[in-house]
Amino acid sequence: MTPQRVSLITLGVADLAKSKAFYGALGWTPKDEVPGQVVFYQLHGAVLGLFGIEPLAEDQGRPGTKLGTGAITLAQNFRDEAEVDAAYAKALSVGATSLKAPEKVFWGGYSGYYADPDGHPWEVAFNPFWKLDADGNQILPEPSDEH
Repeated sequence: MTPQRVSLITLGVADLAKSKAFYGALGWTPKDEVPGQVVFYQLHGAVLGLFGIEPLAEDQGRPGTKLGTGAITLAQNFRDEAEVDAAYAKALSVGATSLKAPEKVFWGGYSGYYADPDGHPWEVAFNPFWKLDADGNQILPEPSDEH
């Protein structure tokens, strides 16, 4: 088994039904769920889970701990700037909060940020240096002598 991988990303949410509705409005379809407790979405090579924030703290062995948001960024890369703009606009239209409108950025790409209903930040980006395969999986370039 390769150690360099992530199988499951779980987001703590204040209102599971509201978060499920938000991701559904983005076009996401749950693959599995325990009604009222946790919802799972199949991603390319991983799973995203939505879990009530208090039960998540308890499941982690930290009952009563106030879990925060914002110290991690989830990102989706797209094939061009137009796809970034469309994804950003769609998220805002279904209830996301704008953090930073998409714009050209210092590293040569184009990106913006929004927050889901629980404040989890999502980046939508076009990186002209990283390619996506036919399924939308991110493929990092081979190392070069220039770096």
